[in-house]
Amino acid sequence: MVHLSLDSTIKLPSGNLIPRLGFGVYQARSKECEQAVMKAAEAGYRHVDSAQGYHNEDPEEVLQVLRKSIKKIDRSGEGEPYIDLMLIHAPWGGDEGRRNNWEALGLAQKEGWVKDIGVSNFGVAHLKSLPGPLPAVNQIELHPFCQQRDIVEYCQEKGIAIEAYSPLMRGEERYWNHPVLVKISKKHKKDVAQIAIRWSLQKGFIPLPKSVTPARIQSNADVFDFELSSEEMVEIDGLDKGTEGAITWNPVNHE
Repeated sequence: MVHLSLDSTIKLPSGNLIPRLGFGVYQARSKECEQAVMKAAEAGYRHVDSAQGYHNEDPEEVLQVLRKSIKKIDRSGEGEPYIDLMLIHAPWGGDEGRRNNWEALGLAQKEGWVKDIGVSNFGVAHLKSLPGPLPAVNQIELHPFCQQRDIVEYCQEKGIAIEAYSPLMRGEERYWNHPVLVKISKKHKKDVAQIAIRWSLQKGFIPLPKSVTPARIQSNADVFDFELSSEEMVEIDGLDKGTEGAITWNPVNHE
């Protein structure tokens, strides 16, 4: 087992590094989102996942958070902005639409505005239909009850990093109270969220837990002082329900 810490990263094909633990802001609203990101930065997170569709990205507020927390390195050294990683949010638009979007992202990357490019919610067929280069990242719903093994296997074979959204199953009781997770959490004296995040990390994923509660933001990062055994990993792997385990829109089979 490779030693993991809050500073652990994965090297993308570009050579850029992406932190192994991210912070999600889905459904966090405006000021609440700003405060949560500040707390995450204080807790040591160095990876924040956001989307235009979340409608919580007031440009001035985001800028202030970045200025107060992590100093960014400008693209040109003269104040020009850039994007670390840009993803196509979903496989809408059919084959032609996906190809056009991907080619546009590739051009933005060549021009230096985007450091790395990737996709989200793409199934194997979507990935295979894209023109080169391969995405650096595919972000999909991933947690013990929705493991999307065909997509994971394909991405791992191709060297595509896998981001896991909804790694905490959105706190749904039917999953959080599962006897296997409860048993393992008690053994390690951790909560179920920490077990789920640790499982995701040990699977090689990049989990994106979301919270706006300071204590929870901190505890979600406190997952590097214990390790799940191979037997525990197998137990958790056995919880997979396939597509029936998904708790979000999960459009990986969209045509």
